[in-house]
Amino acid sequence: MNRKVSIKLIAGSVVLLGLAACASPQKAPATAEVAVSKNAVENAVEAGAGTLAPDEITMAREKMLKANQALAAKDYKLARELAVQAEADAKLAQSKANSEKANAASAALDADLRALRQEVDRANQQQ
Repeated sequence: MNRKVSIKLIAGSVVLLGLAACASPQKAPATAEVAVSKNAVENAVEAGAGTLAPDEITMAREKMLKANQALAAKDYKLARELAVQAEADAKLAQSKANSEKANAASAALDADLRALRQEVDRANQQQ
């Protein structure tokens, strides 16, 4: 009798594992991923990606729009994939924008240092 109970328990466990595998996250709505990609796009825009990395932010926006459309069509796998791609594009756009701003600040600092050196050289020559 214990053997029958063990077999039923094992069979029940196998069935539960099979059902759990069928309920994969690919079939669940990708609302979290879409929200994260939207936030990433907003952060990139705030960092100046609209002017400093326009191609990348445009790609991110297009993929985010398609992810929202796929989510509305209940194609959660496609929505998830597009949202992840949109997030990556937005992060790239934000990084490019930040890099451009850092390069501009560095160039301005170099120009200020050159001007300061010239003033110091002139002051030393007058003495």
